Amino acid sequence: MSVTDNEALSRFELAEDGQTAFANYRRHGNVLILPHVESPPALRGKGTAGRLMEGAVGIMRARGDRAIPTCPYAVTWFQRHPGAADVLHKGDK
Repeated sequence: MSVTDNEALSRFELAEDGQTAFANYRRHGNVLILPHVESPPALRGKGTAGRLMEGAVGIMRARGDRAIPTCPYAVTWFQRHPGAADVLHKGDK
């Protein structure tokens, strides 16, 4: 179970229990705007979205991408995980 970047759909994906959680993004150079994170109802409350975000951050970090979270879940996730702040975009949105 690892997070992948489905570039064709512009989203990070994590498959668990036969279902897929995802985090959509819009790419602007090396900046990814994260407007929506979603887990199927059967995966909610199991930490799937958190694992998705951890994996997405790992991919962004490895590529040198930066994130601008606009989805309320993603904003809250970054607030709760200050160790991931290095991937946050520091400039103007």
